[in-house]
Amino acid sequence: MHIGVPLESHAGETRVAATPETVKKLIAQGHQVTVQQGAGVAASVPDRDYEAAGARITGAAEAFAAELVLKVLAPSAEELVHMSPGSVLVGMLDPFDDANLARMTERGVSAFALEAAPRTSRAQSLDVLSSQANIAGYKAVMLAADHYPRFMPMLMTAAGTVKAARVLVLGAGVAGLQAIATARRLGAVIEASDVRPAVKEQIESLGAKFVEVPFETDEERECAEGVGGYARPMPASWMARQASAVHERAKQADIVITTALIPGRQAPTLLGEDTVAQMKSGSVIVDLAAAKGGNCPLTELDRVVVRYGVTLVGHGNLPALVAADASALYARNLLDFLKLVIDEDGQLHIDLEDDIVAACLMCRDGRVVRKNA
Repeated sequence: MHIGVPLESHAGETRVAATPETVKKLIAQGHQVTVQQGAGVAASVPDRDYEAAGARITGAAEAFAAELVLKVLAPSAEELVHMSPGSVLVGMLDPFDDANLARMTERGVSAFALEAAPRTSRAQSLDVLSSQANIAGYKAVMLAADHYPRFMPMLMTAAGTVKAARVLVLGAGVAGLQAIATARRLGAVIEASDVRPAVKEQIESLGAKFVEVPFETDEERECAEGVGGYARPMPASWMARQASAVHERAKQADIVITTALIPGRQAPTLLGEDTVAQMKSGSVIVDLAAAKGGNCPLTELDRVVVRYGVTLVGHGNLPALVAADASALYARNLLDFLKLVIDEDGQLHIDLEDDIVAACLMCRDGRVVRKNA
């Protein structure tokens, strides 16, 4: 097959969908790979490295004209016109973006959104959400440490003792757990909260204290179990109790990292303005949900602002700040997915009996395959 790797054009996007490592493997399988000039430069991959791996460097139109196009984010309307009807698009295409889905359907491409893959053990190697969330959790702590005006670890010096920073992590998914682990390595004292009781053991195994909010009804307990690895929206009664617990912990914290997201929905509010107003001067909030409305109403997307003496960091695409490793992990995710849709003869084979393929396929032959609730 002819596989194209375009340059990502979305503002602030530095990742690339293939690396010399994965290009070399695709070529070894008999495919022809075309990479748009400069596609990997922002991820520290110059064109010469792709050429050394066997790829051909071309312009955007030829990269998009391939039979199979590998992307990080969905192509723009202007880019989509270069794709041929019947071609295949694979990337993080945002399955909840109905307008984008309509454009791809109208163009007649077969589009696979890898974020829609089931959270099963079989799909772990191609789980783009986890690979990128891992990076986001790490980078969130690095940003917090950069903006925090004190040391993270406890230090005993001739000039006196410096207390360790107190870090509160809200949400213990992949990003939250990585944030806990990273903050722990830097010597911070950590507390973490999550609606799912099952993550308590994971939080404590990383050296953090679990902020527990007891369940009072079966409905609360059922919602907390979540679906597909994600929490469901919790009842108002539980949210009120959690808000109170978080409020008290946040007032004592030096750094708060919020990671709560529910697919297809605006991010839930975890830190209200009244809480921020009572936090310590010089403390830092890193809001990983900034691109989806934020876990704090004071967060401003892609900006660092100071409110009530608290620094709020609202970068909407943290993995793009670690472009080299983020691209390497993402490219391997894509390579593992392609094994499911390319047969031994190197031809496209979409098997809808495969639960991963069926879950990721958004549109095909000019019709929407998957409808979002």
